[in-house]
Amino acid sequence: MNCKILEKSKIQMLYEACNVVLSDPKALPTFRQIQWLKNLLGTFEAIDFGIDEFGSGRSPSSSPRSCKGLVSGQGISQITYIHVHECDHFSIGVFCFPAGATLPLHDHPGMTVFTKLLYGSVYVKSYDWIKVETSSSFRTFGLAGKVFDGVISSPCETRVLFPRSGGNIHSFTAVTPCAILDVLTPPYSDDHGRPSTYFFDFPIPSLPAGYAVLEERDMPEDLFVAGAPYLGPPIQACDDRC
Repeated sequence: MNCKILEKSKIQMLYEACNVVLSDPKALPTFRQIQWLKNLLGTFEAIDFGIDEFGSGRSPSSSPRSCKGLVSGQGISQITYIHVHECDHFSIGVFCFPAGATLPLHDHPGMTVFTKLLYGSVYVKSYDWIKVETSSSFRTFGLAGKVFDGVISSPCETRVLFPRSGGNIHSFTAVTPCAILDVLTPPYSDDHGRPSTYFFDFPIPSLPAGYAVLEERDMPEDLFVAGAPYLGPPIQACDDRC
């Protein structure tokens, strides 16, 4: 069944683009398709997802929703995930951060990630594996090379992380309140061997700058990601794939 929408929202166009490019498990996206999606994500703003980046959310309620009926970017008090869509082949969502909040170093096993900073500034540190092993206690560790270590501020380009390159293992620390759009393909799935794993990083003084040993850790006890409703335009499914 084809989608029939007179005026498509940007969210609908993103969903349909992902459905076309990312829903065939037998065919990897081409370079041109990846660039197409990357450029499409570059057009998005927080308001497209029902987020008021300037809203203070000052109200008696603890809800981050602003008086405009949107999620208040400045009213976010903890890392908050806005779930937009997920199927077997891809997921779309937005992480909102208050200033100072950190999402520790974590990986995206076998996944390609399109990530776009919608507003604010964030410190990003990312690595790719050079050599990875599993210990006798089934913990992952190994040598990794640093891909990026610095502050990104909006507006900026969409970044693409591949399974073995581009900084697949990364951490975020919000310099200011910020929001990050993520499109993951395929999405995380414990059942399909794609759990989210967290790591410590230990720089190696005897090697040139940029090399570190990464060691698997338990999910930090103080890490909590809240959920907020998606308040943007609804998505109309195009067919039975997603």
